[in-house]
Order: sequence, then structure tokens, then C-alpha cells
Amino acid sequence: MAQEITSPRKHSNAYNIFILVLTVLSLAVMVVMLLPISEQTLKLLSYYDTLICVIFLIDFFQNLSSAPKKSDYFIKERGWLDLLGSIPSLGLITDASKYVGLLRLARLSRLARIARLMSGENRQTLVKDVLENRSRYAMFITILLTILVLTVASVLVLQFESQSPDANITKGGDALWYALVTITTVGYGDRYPVTPAGRVTAMFIMFAGVGIIGALASILASLLVGGSPASEEEEAPVTAPVPTVEQELVMVKNELVAMRQLLEKISTPGDPK
Repeated sequence: MAQEITSPRKHSNAYNIFILVLTVLSLAVMVVMLLPISEQTLKLLSYYDTLICVIFLIDFFQNLSSAPKKSDYFIKERGWLDLLGSIPSLGLITDASKYVGLLRLARLSRLARIARLMSGENRQTLVKDVLENRSRYAMFITILLTILVLTVASVLVLQFESQSPDANITKGGDALWYALVTITTVGYGDRYPVTPAGRVTAMFIMFAGVGIIGALASILASLLVGGSPASEEEEAPVTAPVPTVEQELVMVKNELVAMRQLLEKISTPGDPK
């Protein structure tokens, strides 16, 4: 197995990828929150931002507690920027909160640090590790894609539908419920888009849902059907090794010698008693 790319706090490749994607997503949420969007969409984004802040706070305290020297992490490794960029707004929407959201720019330090961990030779090591351990990363990548699709789709549907007076998706909870029901290919029909842009987004969710559900079904099938290596070795039939050409020639030669000796014994008269 390839050696994992680790930071001084020994995070796994999967964890580093998760924090990297989540950091990029959080910066995108910050940019969208500064745009002129509907109040309901802004509230939904604020909830997502609060959830991301909680995850980043857990990551900060984990890094701080496991650091060999806490002052080095907090100052030299700019852990204080990680803390500054992890302060949640608790879903509050005010004019001041939009500018306080600029503190999220401190997350660029976290992004640069993780990107540095995955650059150069470490990137080749990461690619090799993913290729050699595809089954281990399959579930993780599928769940990560599900989170991304749900987040982006619910925000887009709510933004598009909130501009129509005939819409029945008017709140963040409605948008998240619709995205969740659609991505699982259930489709209750209690919530549905009425705007052209909302329906295009719905098509994206449908196609993504088919791929995600198919991937999950394949992973579950491999877990249920596939046995452990030990059991497979026990169940495997014991077969004799196939002889090589040289070994077969030696066997034929020995048989010819034995047959010649037998013929000589038969043709030669026996000794008198």
C-alpha cells in the first residue's frame, strides 16, 4: 500500500481531500452570499455556512490538541487563521453579518496548506494510493459527491423558484427536501419546480442521482457478496502445480528407462535355481 500523505498531525488522504473540497465549497458559499440573491436563499446558505464552520472548528481543535507544540501550530502554522475563519454566524442574517463573512477569507490559509500537502511528489503518491485502494475511496467519494450535489442543487432550485409566484418550493427546507427526494430517485411529487431554470436543475439532480444510487448499489453488493481474503483462501480448491516442459521430458525419459529395463529382464533367461 502506498504511503499516505500526512500533515504534521497525521491526517489521512481521505481526510485531507474532504477538508480541501469543503474549504473550496465554503469559499464559493461566501462569494454567493455577497451577491444579490433572495432572502430565503441567503438564509439557506447561512445554514450551510454555519454547518461548515462547526466542522472547521472541530478540525481546528483536533489539530491543536494533537500538535506536538501548540504554539507552533497556532502561530507558525497560522492556526489562528483557521480559528478566525471558523467563527459561525449561527444563521443570523443582518447587514453586518455579510461583512463579517469576509473573515471567511482566512480559510485561504487552510486551502493553501492542504494544497501544499498535495503538490509535487505527494500528488503522485495520492494518485497511486487512490488507484491501488479504489474500493476504500469509492464510498468516500460517493458520499462527498452526494453532499456537493445536494448543496448546489438545493441552493439553485430555491433561488430560481423564489422568483415565481406559483412556486411551491419557497423555503430552504423545501429545497433541501426536494433535492434529497429527487437524488434518491423516489420522487414523491409534493414539491416540484415550475420555472425553466428550476427544471433544468432538476434534470441535473436526476442524472446525478442515477449515478450516485448506482454507485452505492455496486458498493453494497461488493460488500455483501465479496468475502474476506481468509475465507476465500479456505474455500479455494487446492490444485496441484502444473509441471513445466522440462519436468515432463524428464518424466518421459524415466519411464522409457524403466520400460527398457523391464524388456531386458524379460528377454534374458532367469538364473538356475
